[in-house]
Amino acid sequence: MARPDKEKAVAELTEDFRTATATVLTEYRGLSVTSMKQLRRALGTTTKYAVVKNTLTKIAAKNAGVDLSPDLLVGPSAVAFINGDPIDAAKSLRDFAKENPSLVIKGGIYEGKAVSKEELMQLANLESREVLLAKLAGAMKGSLAKAARVFDALRIKLEISETTSNNAVAEVSEPATIDAVSEVPAEAVTTDVIEVTEVTAVTEEVTPETEEKE
Repeated sequence: MARPDKEKAVAELTEDFRTATATVLTEYRGLSVTSMKQLRRALGTTTKYAVVKNTLTKIAAKNAGVDLSPDLLVGPSAVAFINGDPIDAAKSLRDFAKENPSLVIKGGIYEGKAVSKEELMQLANLESREVLLAKLAGAMKGSLAKAARVFDALRIKLEISETTSNNAVAEVSEPATIDAVSEVPAEAVTTDVIEVTEVTAVTEEVTPETEEKE
């Protein structure tokens, strides 16, 4: 490969390492061209699966600040640069390797750290982002429905309480209005009558004396 071509290849690989959310290194020895196409189709458009030269890959990884173990760059290598959900890509690689033993998953980089083949398989066994979001949406929908039922029950309870309170006030107010007059104390009336009688008596006593003086 001519020097300009090497520099271009390194620059492209460096960019792939920098932009990928995860990277998986594989050995593709024994895979046919048709099998490679099937694998790329299984990985989808968000993952770039490229056959690479180990020496150029090592340089590109270093340029991108990625620390690759030398064990990952042994034998004919192909790298899966994942830009979508790493879990989905790991699942696709795992399933394809089961049907095509010629594909050997060696390890990779996930969240900026080196991961082994075993760790990648553990990642593949996790639920994908879409599944988790669907479960979260279902849980939120159930919680909102429950909250709506609680608020509705509180509203009904408040309405019943308010109605009961209003009825109680009405029952107390009516007797108080009707009996207001009849509850005047009898003693007050009696006292007024006595005071009037005494005044009359005094008037009668004073009148004869006044006539004699005249």
